[in-house]
Amino acid sequence: MAELTADYMEQARQAVALHQQGRLDEAEQVYQQIITKNPAAVMPRYMLGVLRLQQGRADEAVELMEPASRINGEDIGTQMNYAMALRAAGRLDDALTHFQKAARLKPDLVEAHYNCGVVQGETGRFEQAVESYEKALVLRPDMVMARGNLGIALAAVGRLDDAVEQYEKVLEAQPADPLALYNRGLARMTQGKLEAALADFDAAAAAAPNFADPVYQRAVILSRQGDFAGALPAFDKAVSLNPNDAEIHSNRSVALWNLGRAEEALASADQALALNDKMVSAWSNRGIALKGLARFQKALDAFDKVVALDPTNANGWNNRGAVLRMLGRPGDAVSSFSRAVDLKPANVEALNNRAYTAWTDMGLYAPAMADLTAALAAAPDYPWLAGELLHLKMQGADWADYDTLKKTIDDGVRAGRQAIRPFAYQAVSDSPADLQACSQIFAAAEFAPVPSPTPAKGSGGGKLRIGYVSADFREQATAYLMAGLYEQHDTARFEIVAFDNGGSDDSAMRARLEKAIPKFVDISAMSDDEAAQAVRGEGINILVNLNGYFGKARMGVFARRPAPVQVNYLGFPATLGSPAIDFILADNVVIPKGDERFYDEKVVRLPGSYQVNDDRRAIAGDTTRADHGLPEKAIVFCNFNQSYHKLTPQTLDAWAAIMAKVDGSVLWLLDSHEDFRKNLVREAGARGIARDRLIFRPSSICPCIWRG
Repeated sequence: MAELTADYMEQARQAVALHQQGRLDEAEQVYQQIITKNPAAVMPRYMLGVLRLQQGRADEAVELMEPASRINGEDIGTQMNYAMALRAAGRLDDALTHFQKAARLKPDLVEAHYNCGVVQGETGRFEQAVESYEKALVLRPDMVMARGNLGIALAAVGRLDDAVEQYEKVLEAQPADPLALYNRGLARMTQGKLEAALADFDAAAAAAPNFADPVYQRAVILSRQGDFAGALPAFDKAVSLNPNDAEIHSNRSVALWNLGRAEEALASADQALALNDKMVSAWSNRGIALKGLARFQKALDAFDKVVALDPTNANGWNNRGAVLRMLGRPGDAVSSFSRAVDLKPANVEALNNRAYTAWTDMGLYAPAMADLTAALAAAPDYPWLAGELLHLKMQGADWADYDTLKKTIDDGVRAGRQAIRPFAYQAVSDSPADLQACSQIFAAAEFAPVPSPTPAKGSGGGKLRIGYVSADFREQATAYLMAGLYEQHDTARFEIVAFDNGGSDDSAMRARLEKAIPKFVDISAMSDDEAAQAVRGEGINILVNLNGYFGKARMGVFARRPAPVQVNYLGFPATLGSPAIDFILADNVVIPKGDERFYDEKVVRLPGSYQVNDDRRAIAGDTTRADHGLPEKAIVFCNFNQSYHKLTPQTLDAWAAIMAKVDGSVLWLLDSHEDFRKNLVREAGARGIARDRLIFRPSSICPCIWRG
């Protein structure tokens, strides 16, 4: 037995020596021989476990070391090594138990406290991690790793000033430490000290040129500041340093989208999804890019994926609703918006979208009013929201708080805020300076110029090619006015092309227009980039915007300047506030002499009236007052504008004053909806106009009605 023991001891000495020399394969062979001869021996298994840990075979290490950890429960080295193996095997709670045991066995063992902190941080126990790192630093104040990790733990529990202090102590010892610089940058970023954070990230990147994280965080900060042009090169560099990080690709997609580069944004989102097909933000960014490219069904598929992966994602439900509306499914859209609001009651964008869909697509006035009122209460400065509420109130002749709300909007426009959209403002403002400011704010925010690598040239020589961009090549007021003009173009000198954003309604008017205009290009399903390219492909010399900010506008196409000359005409006879529009056609009534300064476009006045009319339009047949419920002998005042248009408290004041002096006179109005009638009857009564002096008739009496 003594000889066997001597042999065991010699082999054990040999194995340990080989192990210490780093000759792991040879040491392993000797350990295995000892274990074969002595299967009950604990220490050879333990030492082989230590070797397995060095080889990265953590699960085997844990199994081999476990008996020693039980038998040698008071041995500090055994407990520390076993804890290391457990941590490497992912058994973090068990690892923490044994690190804490080692710390109790030897309270002055710095490594035990430090490793407790590491595991506590890895398991989200940051308050405990702070205590463990502080104990380690009491024992060894110059332990830089513990101080840096203490900073991370302090930041995690919201003690940002204390975290910055720890990082600065690390930097005193190691002035160019990239991790300390990076982590201080993260803390400053959370504090909102963005310029200081940028300086830290730049310093970290300079100290470690292959360190992608500070470059990426620089891009994130610039994106938050709205500097997407500055952020993109940083995202590109971060991708080159760490091409397999899905988050970098996803956020790069956001920058590209905001730069108007939708196809590239889509590609970047797809790269993120190729790396992580469960990444909700990447699916969302894919959907946003596809929506911008007018690929609505594919966008819906992407947002369906978002809400499938994260059913509580309110923004995903909201975006899904927006796409459903574009697909002509307003009921489904409202359901999706409602889900977003249920998840986040103060979701202003979803409330706004639900209101717009309910009123515009479904004629539901009261629910729309409730949503916009709630949205404005939650976010008074949300872009365009005050204007949307005022516009809807005008649709219903609801003039409660009219003066207060209008003053808020006027003050916002004068301060350069996104208070109201130009179309709605036209109905309530009589200040050309304010109207111009409103259009300029809107154009800059929604339709900023998009540089094109191909300058617009138009056709060279021969006939001038004129393009008309409109959503209303159908039974609509614009078509009623323009039909004769299309027919009377001098075909020897001009060629005209219709860029149709509304599609055919198979009406007689559509048939007439298709006969008058040689070529129709359907841009209704095209993105702005695609539509602009279609215009370029037609070699258009003069591109006419017949919608402006009215109806289904396509100002994004004009922002890409696909034609050398671009003109605003008819649909929105006010300035568009955009450098992309060169001229506006007007007359001395629409734009009085001296008012040119309120127009970003050059004003071209036509003789007489700027408004073209169709001389082939049929005159209505004989009709009587009785046919329309009008009194036989009364003076009839009438207004056949939509309820939001030219119908304000001040207008009704004037009518009431006139009607008070004209006995028995009546006011004949275009009907809208029940709330409109109820509110207007109340307002008229307050001005001394009895209910029987108001006559409401449906819009069918006047087919040439502008619909916004």
